[in-house]
Amino acid sequence: MALARAILPRVTFLLVVGVLVGAVVFFLKQPVLPRHAASPVPVDPARLRLHVETLAGLAPRNLARPENLEAAASYIRKEWERAGLTVVDQPYRVGKHEVRNLIVRFGGEAKDPLVVGAHYDACGPFPGADDNASGAAGLIELGRALAKDPPKGPVELVAYTLEEPPHFFSPEMGSVVHAASLKQRGIAPRGMIGLEMIGDFSDAKGSQNFPLAPLALLFPSRGNFVAVVGRTQDVRLLRRVKAAMAGATALPVHSLVGAPRLTDIDLSDHSSYWREGMTAVMVSDTAFYRNERYHTADDTPERLDYVRMAKVVTGVIEAVRSLTEN
Repeated sequence: MALARAILPRVTFLLVVGVLVGAVVFFLKQPVLPRHAASPVPVDPARLRLHVETLAGLAPRNLARPENLEAAASYIRKEWERAGLTVVDQPYRVGKHEVRNLIVRFGGEAKDPLVVGAHYDACGPFPGADDNASGAAGLIELGRALAKDPPKGPVELVAYTLEEPPHFFSPEMGSVVHAASLKQRGIAPRGMIGLEMIGDFSDAKGSQNFPLAPLALLFPSRGNFVAVVGRTQDVRLLRRVKAAMAGATALPVHSLVGAPRLTDIDLSDHSSYWREGMTAVMVSDTAFYRNERYHTADDTPERLDYVRMAKVVTGVIEAVRSLTEN
């Protein structure tokens, strides 16, 4: 009896610690049961590759060569118009240059659209195949899929200009301009999904790195998955996006809820919407935590995995359908 009384507090302590650890892991990873996708829309890897090769061939894709930036925008416009979509420019000035976001709307100018966006510029003189021709290519094909089978609720697709330095986190950033314009017009998106680097995958052990060492205990060491990330405020949106994507294809989908600056989950266009008080998540191959060619001349089209990239885009299509069902 005395032994039992001595052991009981220790067992209780271990149980409490176990419950707390389990709760933390659940909160960070947000496990979900994927719903079955009745008819996921197939995405052609060859079309994704064509888009990436075209955009990557326009290096440098920024204001060092404004004609290349404009050519990238024109290419996206042309591809959307070929799909039968109406493209609206959102022009603004940066110094002596006029630059533009490109917008496609399904359901008109609604008060609560789902926003999906990706930037089409690239850092420095580099081709930026993964960063972020891959996201722009995915956005083009998302538009094509929704043109064939429009969503039940309002959706706004936005191709952003000037995400990369020296414009990052500045008023000149394309997504900052778009998010601010929504707020000024009294539009409150039901959520925003940012596509940031979605083409780099590896089955090699140790190919996946993390911003914090303990995260390596919770997530795979192989970079063979796509990630959905957000803040505490974004959990509901994150869970719905994750569930829809996981149900669309066999590609593993992992998620992280974290503190933005601590975990680097704010380093893309979705954070522009956070700063306007809006809910947003990012879909990514985890960028420089996997792709060692990030912001180098080696970020080239032949390095990407277009089959798995197509599965990412198929998952995003399913997420858009899920989020606009009601």
